[in-house]
Amino acid sequence: MEKRENEMRKQKGFSLIELLIVVAIILIIAAIAIPNLLRARIAANESSAVSSVRTLNTAEVTYQTAYPTVGYSITLGALGPAAAGACATPSQTNACLIDFALASAGATAKSGYLFAINNGATATTPVTTYVIGAAPQTFNQTGVRRFCAIEDAVLRFDANAAGSTTPENSSATCTGATYLVLQ
Repeated sequence: MEKRENEMRKQKGFSLIELLIVVAIILIIAAIAIPNLLRARIAANESSAVSSVRTLNTAEVTYQTAYPTVGYSITLGALGPAAAGACATPSQTNACLIDFALASAGATAKSGYLFAINNGATATTPVTTYVIGAAPQTFNQTGVRRFCAIEDAVLRFDANAAGSTTPENSSATCTGATYLVLQ
């Protein structure tokens, strides 16, 4: 009986082998789950980028309607407010058509994507063309595809095999064979 009591006293915790097995199982589960989480994050960032490009298309049309002598905006800043939460009176330099986060997404990424607006090849007034581009801030971490749109408001994407992190700024390239229409 005394021998049994000594054995029971020794068996109070887990053995080293049992703990190593539990840690190994946790690591295996993490190795399976982490790539799926990264893919889900990339998909969410790309979805946000598509939505932002659509918002920018709508903002460009609204801007061109509100300021017909200027035409389309050629900068993100002109479509948004001058500062976060500060839009008293819209003007052609700060039309307040998009939020400050998107208006400053040329320098600071919004949901892992950088954005740019260019007026294509023309420098006329009123501006009659534009190119909206969106590219992942860090390829294969924040996104894998680039997006663009021109004044026809059709959203296009590039599979981005080269891993570019520069938003498209050419109308010819956006409508070329590299970019496909997003369904």
